[in-house]
Amino acid sequence: MRNLFLALILFGAILRVNAQTNLALPVVKSSIGGINIYGKPIDQQTRCQHWHSELDVIAIKFKCCEKYYPCFSCHEEEADHDPEVWPKSEFDSKAILCGVCGTELSITEYQNSNNTCPKCKAAFNPGCSKHYHLYFETEDQKIEEPI
Repeated sequence: MRNLFLALILFGAILRVNAQTNLALPVVKSSIGGINIYGKPIDQQTRCQHWHSELDVIAIKFKCCEKYYPCFSCHEEEADHDPEVWPKSEFDSKAILCGVCGTELSITEYQNSNNTCPKCKAAFNPGCSKHYHLYFETEDQKIEEPI
């Protein structure tokens, strides 16, 4: 009888653990100032497995899903949809997150920041400008309006 009682207790504990771990929630590995960072961040300043120098401290909100990711590759590997670039008409949108202080910047503020957070003065990676075309409409690309 004692063994049956112990088995029932063990079975109940397994069911509770299983119920707690099978929740259908998004996997979030990082959060800054209450804002979730998706993808593959490796620290609490938005560095990821793809870009992790001392200067890689921003996350980008993707137009397509309104979620912050550390980089294009993180979105590509984790999202279930194609990325969309931000049109110039929406460059006033808050779409850049400083991983050091949690300040959200508009795209215009970010592009005019001289690679420095206007609030905490953290340095941003100037090389990110080579990838603007992945996130933002540029002179070389025009976003086609649906017919």
